[in-house]
Amino acid sequence: MSTPNTNPSDIDDVLETAARWRGAGRKVAMATVIATWGSSPRPVGSQLAVDQDGTMAGSVSGGCIEGAVVHEAKKVMEDGEPRLLSFGVSDEMAWDVGLACGGTVQVYVEAVE
Repeated sequence: MSTPNTNPSDIDDVLETAARWRGAGRKVAMATVIATWGSSPRPVGSQLAVDQDGTMAGSVSGGCIEGAVVHEAKKVMEDGEPRLLSFGVSDEMAWDVGLACGGTVQVYVEAVE
């Protein structure tokens, strides 16, 4: 597991942006990294805010994982049901895609009310 994201300014920026979007009447979902194992580009506590148009603030991973999280965030905004997402790649598969090692990340996505 990775070290929690303890930089309060990063977290505050994402939360403030999400609050500002909600205050403007936009639908918003918040994604939070809740667990990691092995290699992970973002630590536990990292957050990504997404609005109804797909505008993003913050980051939970990058690359294809972030695209999948935004896709699920839009579904959360539509149905209001939170989701627990898991992404991972084995050490053996990591070599095939040019990574030094594998890892797993879990992301919780919820609507901001």
